[in-house]
Parts: sequence; C-alpha cells; structure tokens
Amino acid sequence: MVPGQEMEDGRLYTGTLVRSDRITPNSSKEEVRNMVFRTQDLSFDGRTGQCVRVLAPGQFGNRHHARLYSISEVDDGQEHTEFTLCVRRCSYVDDFNGQEYPGIASNYLCDLRPGAAIQFVGPLGYPFTVPDDRNADILMIGMGTGIAPFRGLVREIYRRGGGWGGRVRLFHGARTGLEMLYMNDENQDFALYYDQPTFKAFQAVSPRPALDAPVALERSIADNAAEVWSMLQKPDTRVYIAGPEAMFARVEKTLAETADDADQWTAVRHALAAEGRWQSVLY
Repeated sequence: MVPGQEMEDGRLYTGTLVRSDRITPNSSKEEVRNMVFRTQDLSFDGRTGQCVRVLAPGQFGNRHHARLYSISEVDDGQEHTEFTLCVRRCSYVDDFNGQEYPGIASNYLCDLRPGAAIQFVGPLGYPFTVPDDRNADILMIGMGTGIAPFRGLVREIYRRGGGWGGRVRLFHGARTGLEMLYMNDENQDFALYYDQPTFKAFQAVSPRPALDAPVALERSIADNAAEVWSMLQKPDTRVYIAGPEAMFARVEKTLAETADDADQWTAVRHALAAEGRWQSVLY
C-alpha cells in the first residue's frame, strides 16, 4: 500500500519526525515524549482532539501493529502540516507467562530519531473545538497523556483576541507529581495561563502511587462539585474528556454525582450529547 491510498478506516499518510522531546523529568520512571511530525500531503486535515492510527512494524507475521494516538496540536502551513502526538513509553504483561514486554507501538515511536518516517491513518474521531461564543464554559477532564489535546486547546482559547469570558476548567490526574504532564518542575506550559482570570487547573495525584492506586481524579471533581454542576447546566458549556477508556465510567459516575438527583443528571447528560457539546477521546 502506498501513501495516499485509502484503507478501511481512512486514508494512509506518511509523516516525518521533526522533533521528539521528553516532557517528564529524567528522575521520573515514566517517559513521555512530545513528538512533532510533518506530512507534505495537504489533504491531511487533522484537528486537536482527533486521533491518528500509527502503523508500527508488526510482529509474529503481522505486517503492522496499529495504535491510536490523539492529536495534541496542529500547525497548518502552505507546503506541509505539522501535528504533535504525546507518547508514553509503555510495557505490558503477557497473560500466559506473566513476563513484562515493551509496548510495540509506544517503544517504536519513542525510539525514533528526527528524520524517521512513519505511516498513519486519519484523522479519526471528532475534534475538540473552540466555541464561537467567548462566554461559553469549557470543562476538560484528562488522565495521563489524555491531557495532551487540552494543551493545544487552551492555547487556542487564549490566543483569540479579547480574551475569554467563560470559565475554563481543567481536571487532570496522574500517579505522581512527576507525571503531571505540562505541570511539573521542568514543564509548566499551563502556568502560562494561570494569570488568566477565567482559567483554573486542578491536579489530582494518587495518594499511593507505589501501589498503583487509582488516581484521585474523581475526588478532585467532587471537591469542586458545585461549580462543575453549575457549568454542566449552562446551555453553552462544552465537556471534553480524554484518556484511557477504563477511566470513563468512573469519571461519568462522578459527574453524575454533582447533580441533585439522577433525573437531573439524565436530562443534562442527554442535552450535552444531543447538542454535540459532549465529546470524548478514549483509547
């Protein structure tokens, strides 16, 4: 298959790695990288919050090993398009022998050097978009690398002339403070917006990271339940959720508990979905 050819779930593109920067401190056992890729094919129209399916070299006779990654930022040029992926180097435990092995796609990407080429399909899914109304509230909830698309989204929100009048709230969870992407001692990108009167970021760190205890993301939302519920009820609020699929049920349950009763939550949740104001990227 050649670049530009259609696959079952989208078009196949080639991207060249422009830059790969580690964004977790060297003292953290977690390696997460911001990776900027460039494609010369101007038909690629990815947007923040959408996904690309990276085709890593396959194993055990398989041609490819496919993995979804959300787009954290896009820079459209006249001759090319650059997009950023946030990639965490992963490992997995084999169910049969109990041994730990390096994740195929994540290690393939993290080991790449500038100039290397990848194949990918996309864009997939719905993008996180900035509302036209500057007074709209925006509620963002992410876990781990799920924070990546919100970095680009917040930048876009406050780049717009005249500032932003609506409340912009970001809830982000991680196992340790070192893994608070864009919020640790070496990467304080979100600190650029702390002086914006409408922006607040809430960090939720696991109280027992060594035991892989669940991240206290739900508690952080619950601690701000009154404001979260008032935002959810507004007719112009956007809700954006990104992160591992396993987190979704817990987050939605916590959001439901901010309501006075189940019927209220059902009505609000239905309105958010029906009007396209509830969007999620899960992987």
